Amino acid sequence: MGIELKGIDVFYKNIHALRNVSLSVRTGEIIGLVGGNGAGKSTIIKAITGLVPKKSGAITFETTDITRMDPASICRLGIYTVPEGRRLFGPMSVEDNMKLGAYLRFGKERKNGIQRDMEGVFDLFPRLRERRAQTAGTLSGGEQQMLAIARAIMGRPKAILMDEPSMGLAPLIVKEIFGTIKRLKNQDTNILLIEQNARMALKISDYAYVLESGRVLHEGKARELLEDDSVKRAYMGV
Repeated sequence: MGIELKGIDVFYKNIHALRNVSLSVRTGEIIGLVGGNGAGKSTIIKAITGLVPKKSGAITFETTDITRMDPASICRLGIYTVPEGRRLFGPMSVEDNMKLGAYLRFGKERKNGIQRDMEGVFDLFPRLRERRAQTAGTLSGGEQQMLAIARAIMGRPKAILMDEPSMGLAPLIVKEIFGTIKRLKNQDTNILLIEQNARMALKISDYAYVLESGRVLHEGKARELLEDDSVKRAYMGV
């Protein structure tokens, strides 16, 4: 079970941003979502998390209908976002940004459990341990992306929606970030990966959707889409 979108339509005033979109984000899989600028990829995340109203269709998470649910309630169900551009709290330390990721856990469990999880995340991102007292705004782009992912992990999410995690990063850092995403898959987490780097996204995804002008144009096993000539021409410059 995971996240299911059925026939979703979203409008921005007169602009039809999503057109009858149906897709599934299944537990223990990485679901890739690729497409060019303006294809509607980020709007799908906003639709799932309740940030934009849906004109028609339904979204369920596990057994819960979240179509009309507010963003805070959706987050409490365990859906966390790693947003485009990271959106960290720049003046705050690495450690405090991570604690904010665990905000909903405070008062429900012992602090030593949260601290134990933080040390586990530091094992995943050793560079963040070295910079735990450093303000987030002074980190490099790659370190900020690591922190954005770390902040989401601290909430113990059931699903993580990642919006353009490779944006603006050097190739070696991208490889490291994507390696971490693959490890998260092994924790039975639902992962929706939105990426303009179609080749990289399809290489690590299990299943993928290709979005164009708000519509799902192609879908299938990521490995098969990686070899599809029309996908190669349109999104990989081949």
